[in-house]
Amino acid sequence: MKIMNKYENCLLCPRKCGINRAAGQTGVCGVSAEIRVARAALHYWEEPCISGKKGSGAVFFSGCSLHCVFCQNREISDGKAGKIISKERLRDIFLELKAKGANNINLVTPGQYIPDIVWAVSDARRYGMELPIVYNTSGYENADELKQLEGIVDVYLPDFKYMDSALSAKYSRAKDYPSVAKQAISEMVRQQPGVVIDDATGLIQKGVIVRQLLLPGHVNDAKAILKYLHDTYQDSIYISMMSQFTPIALKDYPEINRTVTRREYERLIDYAIKIGITNAFIQEGNVAKDSFIPAFDGEGV
Repeated sequence: MKIMNKYENCLLCPRKCGINRAAGQTGVCGVSAEIRVARAALHYWEEPCISGKKGSGAVFFSGCSLHCVFCQNREISDGKAGKIISKERLRDIFLELKAKGANNINLVTPGQYIPDIVWAVSDARRYGMELPIVYNTSGYENADELKQLEGIVDVYLPDFKYMDSALSAKYSRAKDYPSVAKQAISEMVRQQPGVVIDDATGLIQKGVIVRQLLLPGHVNDAKAILKYLHDTYQDSIYISMMSQFTPIALKDYPEINRTVTRREYERLIDYAIKIGITNAFIQEGNVAKDSFIPAFDGEGV
């Protein structure tokens, strides 16, 4: 199937807009079929097994199908920021990041460009780009479309944001988020059924790491997510418990217009230990800062 065919009646994400992105139309994701990238540079703020000491080769794509009210990357998530590039340029960016010493290629919010990513990664590998490919996503993915990425993506890094559909409807306008995320993660684990970490470097080579961003006042929902993940996948995945929620422009949502308290986060960690989760990452110190948000200034594009 030609790349443009996927964009002509776009069903790539769970919204399934069905619009003709190839003709310049934009759906919920906010972008046409033209690839928009806002930044491509070494990134040091991912999990240790991804960033390592040299940094992850992060490519920040414009557009998003979810649009959470608390999005830290809202500058690019609406699809208007970023530079339009060709799929050949995307391939070259991968090669350039490798030359800069990147531990991996980290595709951030890439779902709206899956067909072009498949082509660019495949062609980069023809030129000797052997780095692991990390698929960094909100978790709101069409499981059927993820099948295109089998053999392309080495490490899946999805969020699991909500177990309660009322919360996902309120904060992401996606009532179906819990069921969609479950199906997407299931497909990811099917493709990468175990975590492989290089003993010499400590860097991940294969596998799935699921991120759970704790929302203020919603420890119980986070616990439900941890329980589901542990009951379903046991030690075949890693779980990253995140406390970095940063309130940005949330005056219309006063109940979450604050950072997560230390006690809230400790309750979640204690629960994870109680139910037997061992393969996990936790955050230490004050990480709820907008200074951790990169500058989407076109670097490396």
